[in-house]
Amino acid sequence: MSGIAAPRRRGFSLKPYLFLLPMLVFAVGFVYYPFLKTCLQSVSTVNFRGEITGFAGLENFQYLFSRREFAVALENTVKLMVINVPVTVVITMSLAWLCGNPHPMHSVYETMFSLPMVVSMASISLIFKVLLNPSVGWLNYALGLNVGWYEDRHTAMSGILLLTVWMGVGFNFLLFLSAFRSLPPDMLGSAALDGAGKLRTLIQIQLPLISPTVLYVVCTNMIQAMMTNGPILILTQGGPSRSTTTLIYLMYTSGYASSNYSLAAAVSMAAFALTLLFSLLLFGMEKRKVHYQ
Repeated sequence: MSGIAAPRRRGFSLKPYLFLLPMLVFAVGFVYYPFLKTCLQSVSTVNFRGEITGFAGLENFQYLFSRREFAVALENTVKLMVINVPVTVVITMSLAWLCGNPHPMHSVYETMFSLPMVVSMASISLIFKVLLNPSVGWLNYALGLNVGWYEDRHTAMSGILLLTVWMGVGFNFLLFLSAFRSLPPDMLGSAALDGAGKLRTLIQIQLPLISPTVLYVVCTNMIQAMMTNGPILILTQGGPSRSTTTLIYLMYTSGYASSNYSLAAAVSMAAFALTLLFSLLLFGMEKRKVHYQ
């Protein structure tokens, strides 16, 4: 025993914390501090300069929940999320599955399906504004329609959904494509030898193996759908008749257009609570539905 050297104790090293310092500075300055400030403003009275002038308790939330436009914004936000997330996941997963096995034209298809990722949101919004124009739009011409997509309260949200789904195709396609191509080829070969068809292999083998990627894509798309504001700000300004007003757009108009910063803070906290609730529900399904290799 005397010949065995005792393990050396490692002294305190400042080097790892120095590597973390830049990230912590940005996280505190752009995430934690604004979040805490918003929490404080949501229970305070705030003047037009953004200065806290008093304590309001839950009065801001009571006033917010009593407004008709909050109920409309909440309904539109949930509708946008409930439709956008499954449609985007199904489309991108299907495209990735079809491109999973490399073939002579796979690089062309992969480039085409990834293109939405490199186009800015503002550019996409303007492109869709032209594509869905009631008089010169290509979509109306191709389908023989005469629909003012962003001018009609019955179709404005459908136009926003088309845009947001198209925006989400590129990055999600790459994630699913990487997940499908990382599956063990021996397992897929064994399933083919056992007579399992492509659809059965997808449902019983491939989907359980890529379930962590599915969970990540669903969570990120849910958050992005809840935070949708840019296309609405550019295309519809919440109209017509508030048919595309979401919680984030309501927060924007309350804070920047009306200088009612306490109400805007209350809206943002309501949006945060709703997003957190859906995230917790998704993570609650992780233990039963997600399988890690």
